[in-house]
Amino acid sequence: MEFNVPALITGGASGLGAATARALAARGAKVALLDVNQAAAEALGEELGGIGIKCDVTSAEDAEAAIAAAEAAHGPARILVNCAGIGTAARTVGKKGPFPLDLFSRVVSINLIGTFNMIRLAATRMVELEVIGEERGVIINTASVAAYEGQIGQAAYAASKAGVVGMTLPIARDLSQSFVRVMTIAPGLFLTPMMQGLPEEAQRSLGAQVPFPARLGQPEEYAKLALHIVENAMLNGETIRLDGAIRMAPR
Repeated sequence: MEFNVPALITGGASGLGAATARALAARGAKVALLDVNQAAAEALGEELGGIGIKCDVTSAEDAEAAIAAAEAAHGPARILVNCAGIGTAARTVGKKGPFPLDLFSRVVSINLIGTFNMIRLAATRMVELEVIGEERGVIINTASVAAYEGQIGQAAYAASKAGVVGMTLPIARDLSQSFVRVMTIAPGLFLTPMMQGLPEEAQRSLGAQVPFPARLGQPEEYAKLALHIVENAMLNGETIRLDGAIRMAPR
């Protein structure tokens, strides 16, 4: 896929999404940043020559409106990068009782259902577009190594990310006849806003757990992989671990 096309980035106001938006804009993409933090999305969108749109990915109405607004500004998106997500920590049975069901549902709703919501709506428009080169569009999702090695307290997060991994191939197969690719990146320990909230010593300790390079990943490194996926048409239906060879311990 070419880069000088309209692109949607969810969770685009910060972290992995912001880095990807910057990288895509630098290569000529017309970026629309979708985020619940409207002010941050609009500020970065303006900086990148694109737009920022308030969007709750779990809402069909919000997502439809955001995609329509982006299309009105830039035309139909040919690139979708799903970075919106949240983390949580709670044991299945903790000191205060069972894992709160509403918390489990919220994590799955944002990380898994929100990702699928954006895929289904963006893909509906992609399949109507003319083919450029070999394809009409490319979709990149964000999972986590927790999908494979969820730690203590990560039942909801690991389940939501495993769901993203699990639906990657069937959705790629669904959309293959329409020449739309679907890929997923599973990051390890990355310096995202959630990680930046930890004390510096804790960040160093976590980074030291990575075999090589023994540090936290940079959002720009996620963005580099996203760019390569966009331009490499043979990448389809797969989840790529981006983790410095880490395999998460139980805690």
